[in-house]
Amino acid sequence: MAAPGEEQDVMARYRSPLVSRYASAEMAYNFSERKKFGTWRRLWLYLAQAEKSLGLPITDEQIQEMEANLDNIDFKMAAEEEKKLRHDVMAHVHTFAHCCPKAAAIIHLGATSCYVGDNTDLIVLRDGFNLLLPKLARVISRLADFAEKYADMPALGFTHYQPAQLTTVGKRCCLWIQDLCMDLQNLERARDDLRFRGVKGTTGTQASFLQLFEGDHSKVEELDRLVTAKAGFKRAYMVTGQTYSRKVDIGVLAVLASLGASIHKICTDIRLLANLKEIEEPFEKDQIGSSAMPYKRNPMRSERCCSLARHLMTLVMDPLQTAAVQWFERTLDDSANRRVCLAEAFLTADIILSTLQNISEGLVVYPKVIERRIRQELPFMATENIIMAMVKAGGNRQDCHEKIRVLSQQAAAVVKQEGGDNDFIARVRADPYFSPIHKQLESLLDPSSFTGRAPQQVAKFLKEEVRPALIPYQSKMGGKIELAL
Repeated sequence: MAAPGEEQDVMARYRSPLVSRYASAEMAYNFSERKKFGTWRRLWLYLAQAEKSLGLPITDEQIQEMEANLDNIDFKMAAEEEKKLRHDVMAHVHTFAHCCPKAAAIIHLGATSCYVGDNTDLIVLRDGFNLLLPKLARVISRLADFAEKYADMPALGFTHYQPAQLTTVGKRCCLWIQDLCMDLQNLERARDDLRFRGVKGTTGTQASFLQLFEGDHSKVEELDRLVTAKAGFKRAYMVTGQTYSRKVDIGVLAVLASLGASIHKICTDIRLLANLKEIEEPFEKDQIGSSAMPYKRNPMRSERCCSLARHLMTLVMDPLQTAAVQWFERTLDDSANRRVCLAEAFLTADIILSTLQNISEGLVVYPKVIERRIRQELPFMATENIIMAMVKAGGNRQDCHEKIRVLSQQAAAVVKQEGGDNDFIARVRADPYFSPIHKQLESLLDPSSFTGRAPQQVAKFLKEEVRPALIPYQSKMGGKIELAL
């Protein structure tokens, strides 16, 4: 153990794997101390600028001093001040004032802690959405390319994870894309619905600012509007307590949890397809699937997405419970919880989107395996077509049904009891009863005739819904992504 006072080895302390192992530098910075406290200083600057423009005795020299020291943060001093004062905002007021002695008297003028705390949170949440949205759009774009490429390739469909009617590889991918498009809309709406807390005072009444402006309500309203605009928001919440309503956090984490559910479903499907050997996620040349079984190709990226998506989905419970127990104008039992759940939700969403992009850029399809599985199941699915063809050739529907029932059960016994291939069609060919349609059997078993309008649905869906939704993000589609770990 390190001696008291010694700097500890970073590897000897817990670090969140969300940051140390997975998350992008951009998202990690968005929730960093530097972004947080740098934003606090900008908010103090916006407040001083707006108060000056509305007539309070604040000088240009004070404003210039604040501007010159926005990023000059002495974090060691701030930590010492917080340890002494037990108040993070006042610790940073003192630290800012230390390097801005001329402006010290007007920093945080009329404001409460939540002026910087809550407004910074809202800025960070907005910026977090702005980081996630292009990443989600990139995933949708990659999957859209995949769906278009395989729009016509028949594949066995599953309901209840039991063989069902055929679909196509591209059509199944469109089910994934549709969920993600819903998430894209939800994230855009959640971002656009965010408002600024604004300049509201200790219990949201703006009393301190009304006093500063000697009862001039219009100036207080204009102060709120000016600071809101400086922070890049179009609107502020008209009423708040000391904090903005914690229901806002519910809405934010709910859409992220919903995104987690979508990605969990997609990656579960990919894991199941990997087991069937129909589709696999990318597997690198030197990648090891198992320390004991050299032949294994475990879908570790998809498993990572499912693992982290599960964490993301649970985080929405935090703001639900926090909002439920906020007493009157506010209580502080939200603070420590929100430090964890808000950051972790965005960091986790960031990670699983990057991972899914990597997966979607390297999906490997095995057509021969897909074809073989169709051959195993299609004969049974074609029985109705065979009956209809026999009736058209003059046969009796009930007699044909009984013949097929017997032959199909015999073929099923070969598959289930003997482990053999499905020989139902061979039995039909060998039975003289079906001689009128023997020449039609090949066309009756054409897999493409069992996929319905799947290829047309893919084309229409991608053209009319998916590609237009991606237009705002075209300039941010970027290249392929490589995972660090």
